[in-house]
Amino acid sequence: MKTGLEELLAERVGMLKGLRVGFCCNPTAVDTEYRHAVDRLREAGVELVRLFAPEHGVRATVQDMVGLDETTDPVTGLPVVSLYVDNAESLHPDDAVISDLDVILFDIQDIGTRFYTYQATLGFIMQVAGRVGTRVIVLDRPNPITGVHVEGNTVLPGFESFVGAFPLAIRHGMTMAELARYFQNHCGVECNVEVVLCSGWQRKQWLDQTTAPWVYPSPNMPTVDTATVYPGMCLIEGTNLSEGRGTTRPFHLVGAPWIDPQRMAGLCEASAARAGLEGVRFRPAAFLPGFQKHAGKNCGGVELHITDRDRLNSTLLGLVTLEAAYACDPASFGWRTETYEFVDTPIAIDLLSGSPDIREVIEGRTDLRELLNRWEPARQAFLEKRQGCLLYM
Repeated sequence: MKTGLEELLAERVGMLKGLRVGFCCNPTAVDTEYRHAVDRLREAGVELVRLFAPEHGVRATVQDMVGLDETTDPVTGLPVVSLYVDNAESLHPDDAVISDLDVILFDIQDIGTRFYTYQATLGFIMQVAGRVGTRVIVLDRPNPITGVHVEGNTVLPGFESFVGAFPLAIRHGMTMAELARYFQNHCGVECNVEVVLCSGWQRKQWLDQTTAPWVYPSPNMPTVDTATVYPGMCLIEGTNLSEGRGTTRPFHLVGAPWIDPQRMAGLCEASAARAGLEGVRFRPAAFLPGFQKHAGKNCGGVELHITDRDRLNSTLLGLVTLEAAYACDPASFGWRTETYEFVDTPIAIDLLSGSPDIREVIEGRTDLRELLNRWEPARQAFLEKRQGCLLYM
């Protein structure tokens, strides 16, 4: 298969000649030979005026929720506009850095989850570009965890944030190009957008079933396996438990210093059985987080082992893990209350959930299947809206 970048270079790069071009990218913008798009475009004679850095930076070296005021790319020397500094306003580019461009290219590997902020950055760029009259071209890449699985609720009014900027399902099953159409059709984003599609990708395919390259898109997203569990396991960010950051298994490891691994694993297995969760097993584990929560402290908990990713409901996996962690030690378990993605209130778990539902269900020890049933009308409404935006079979 070919990514949108390769299709552009092979067939359509001539349309950029003589134009002032901006480029929002990170290390994932590579061809199948792992050559970066910036190099390929400059070789083709494209005038790149400036780069736009999403969260983690153009080179994806910075950890989550760490601001980076980049001004120059150390590799190419190109000017850089950081879209993740130290305040919510920095998430939206100023009109001035877009209005003098003829076009902005966007090429970043998404991972198919609402919390993952690159799609929000695309939407924010589109909003500004539409206002100042600059064209946006999205160079598409596959959804690495397939384009057929759709899970979870959508964001309720009042719970919008950088991890829930648009009313998407938690696991949305769309590509960046399809999301651009969704923002136009259903989110009031007015922008002149052109998409360059992948060729040879089918919705049912996982990225590792294609010839498309995988480059980790952020420091704690090393593999497609990590992306597989992320729709549910990112919810751990909303607690005082470590999600395994700074280990070789981020989001597959979860725990805290007060957790007994054997008890946690047993509770996870029991919760999974009650909820009908398939495709995963829980192993008692100990680990040492490298940074953030409980950095440098021995943690007990569990490691996730995916046995059938096609049968796994990754959002339900996160709920099961939360339920077990809460039951393991309710007195020590807590919700993260620090400022999260520049928002003080609602708290992190409600921002991730897009509602108070998850927190209320875990604290009230309500059946997890009841929550999925409560979310189902919103999921079905999203599926209907999404259908007209899909670009692949």
